[in-house]
Amino acid sequence: MNTSTPAHSAFAAFELSRDPRGRLVCTMPNGTAHVGVVPVRAFPITAPGEGISLVGCDGHELLWFDRLERLPEPARALIEAELAEREFMPTIQRLVSVSTFSTPSVWQVDTDRGPTRFELKGEEDIRRLPGDRARLMITSADGLHFIIDDLHALDRHSRRLIERFL
Repeated sequence: MNTSTPAHSAFAAFELSRDPRGRLVCTMPNGTAHVGVVPVRAFPITAPGEGISLVGCDGHELLWFDRLERLPEPARALIEAELAEREFMPTIQRLVSVSTFSTPSVWQVDTDRGPTRFELKGEEDIRRLPGDRARLMITSADGLHFIIDDLHALDRHSRRLIERFL
């Protein structure tokens, strides 16, 4: 059995598993099973390991976890796997080229998931993220989010290209 904090309550036991169709099933201490629960991060970019909610298919919060790391391994592994399927946010490691220094422009980049290209609609689609490092989030015209973990860690060519848009 896994232990966590129910929404607005003290610690209680619950079980987390997958049904034959691969959906997450959360069984509450009273035996009620909720099929198709979805983990949701409260702060997916700035604090991905903090504030995780399990939401039922009706949209109501079933459980709240202050910190993902405090969950026992079986439950944490299931939640992390589910989040990885839902959240796709490649990290840009290098800018190869930019079609033009005005927008819209086509960017060719190398990411942690491999090379790709995307269209940047406007400069407002590049946002600085809070934190110690110069972190950026870039949203493509298709709505895909890309992260630059540390602007200063990029190679000189990449920094020069992106600085034209900042």
